Amino acid sequence: MIQIVDKAKCCGCQACGDVCPKGAITFETDEEGFWYPKVNAGLCVSCGLCEKVCPMTHLEVIKGHGQKEPKVYGGFHKNLAIRFDSTSGGAFSALANVMYKQGGYVTGAVQSTDDWRVSTFVSSSKRDLSRLRSSKYVQSSAEGLYRQIKELLEQGKSVLACGAPCQMAALRSFLGKDYDNLVIVDFICRATNSPLAYAKYVDWLERTHNSKIVSIKAKNKEHGWRSLARKVVFESGEIYYGEGEEDPYRRGYHWNYYERPSCHQCPFKGFPRCADISLGDFWGIDRIAPDLDHNLGTSCIFVNTAKGAAFFERAKALMELREFPLEAVLRGNREPLMTPAPMPNYDRAAFFADLRELPFEQTAAKWFPVRKAPRSFKSKVKGLLRLLLRFGKQTLHNPAQAWRQIRWNLLCPQVKSGWFRGIMLNVYSHCSIDLRKRGRIVVESGTFSLGAKRNRKSRLETRLMVEDGAELRVKGQCGIVSGADIQLFAGAKLELGAKCGFNQGLQIVCAERITIGEDVHIGRDVWIRDNNGEHYIIQPGYTWKAPVVIGDRCWIGSNTAIMKGVTIGEGTVIAANSVVTHSLPAHCLASGNPAEVIAENIFWRP
Repeated sequence: MIQIVDKAKCCGCQACGDVCPKGAITFETDEEGFWYPKVNAGLCVSCGLCEKVCPMTHLEVIKGHGQKEPKVYGGFHKNLAIRFDSTSGGAFSALANVMYKQGGYVTGAVQSTDDWRVSTFVSSSKRDLSRLRSSKYVQSSAEGLYRQIKELLEQGKSVLACGAPCQMAALRSFLGKDYDNLVIVDFICRATNSPLAYAKYVDWLERTHNSKIVSIKAKNKEHGWRSLARKVVFESGEIYYGEGEEDPYRRGYHWNYYERPSCHQCPFKGFPRCADISLGDFWGIDRIAPDLDHNLGTSCIFVNTAKGAAFFERAKALMELREFPLEAVLRGNREPLMTPAPMPNYDRAAFFADLRELPFEQTAAKWFPVRKAPRSFKSKVKGLLRLLLRFGKQTLHNPAQAWRQIRWNLLCPQVKSGWFRGIMLNVYSHCSIDLRKRGRIVVESGTFSLGAKRNRKSRLETRLMVEDGAELRVKGQCGIVSGADIQLFAGAKLELGAKCGFNQGLQIVCAERITIGEDVHIGRDVWIRDNNGEHYIIQPGYTWKAPVVIGDRCWIGSNTAIMKGVTIGEGTVIAANSVVTHSLPAHCLASGNPAEVIAENIFWRP
């Protein structure tokens, strides 16, 4: 009879419940939201099968299938839409398609759209792939999974089983032997989160947006693979993007606050693996093979067994692949692949008491608040030395450029930057700047470059005028190349987001307010203006100026004109030679004069 004395010795795979011939084992959820087996002594016949099937106690036998040195591949699915919709590079979808094509079954985790609980699902149709695809970042219930897979295998059906390493180890233990018609796939699992924490998080999202959730997509790539964004769509039409540790649920996960106790002592790390094939994110691919990156997701694939190699061979045609040494993947994945999640130094019982009793946002603010890691004295000194070294090189090779930095960042009171912290206005040659006494330029972070040239011999002038009471505010690293003409009239506000790219010939005329979001890309000879030059038309409701807002991650094509009063939604693409005279929704393609929507629900990456 299985008895859980130490919760760190139970991974919650639920194989013991499936193997019990008398149905004597049920699963009860504890105060942390994790399930553990409970045996009905009246039904138990002490057969011992529950103990024999436990993967935590039979690891050496289970791991005997894998190789200590697997073959390692990096790459992505050739179908861009599949790659975009996948957590990594779409390797799971390639494997699943091979199995579907031969009339087999595919298993994986899916979310219920009623309460967003996650459970395993056995699929016989390719139509289910979009639900199976992508990580969910919460423990999935596997009750009934092992029994169902065994029944299919005994009927001669082929199965591609995919799950967490502990679940796939439990599957091997449950089956007791290898099946030729079974391929087991696991993934690099950092740790598994409490369903209680996830439920509280979902409740927080619906309360703060005052609307029911329609869909949840972890690691959505609209903002890029590395953004780690969670996209949540509500019935109201609102969309929430929780990027990286700005999202409280991901922050708590990365800080290891609500992982299952067994995750802190996980025995399924490292090699050999229990699965035939293992999948994960290929972090660090940008440094090793940039051509396999593009910030759209790249998979690392470990082929652990001969059976896995034979099956993967059939999926290769669907992918762009390259073989790598194991060490190449370990550089960016060593911790989640090789070592258990560290236990944080906290009162676990007190934390989960707060998680149960308090709203999620209060628990997050108390236990894992948003905070910037303080810079050590050593890192500050290093940063200053790097800045001085860069300045020294400029002084030797381009003294005029060094003088411009000193002039605009240290000697001009109207420019607010942090030169000694590497936050600066970097002015190149042939820039004509008319900054009035009561005008301001504020650089919040990074470097704002003005007048940079690709053709170093060019004398093309870059013009910037900031009149009294006007303010140019730069939110982060970005630059305007040579040939631009930026005019801020008295009292006007121009805000530029971080990571924007502004091409040659940019014309901005700002009389009231122009806001350009983050990661916006603007082609050559683009006009943006929020005014008609104080010309009046005798017409009801007419105004000669109105704010312009360009959302994050927009792409504005060459020779486009954006007129006053326009708001362009996030992720929208404006075709070249368009004239935008009215507002446009998010994630659309617009073209023409006046620009009209010609395609909806589009996503693009630079």
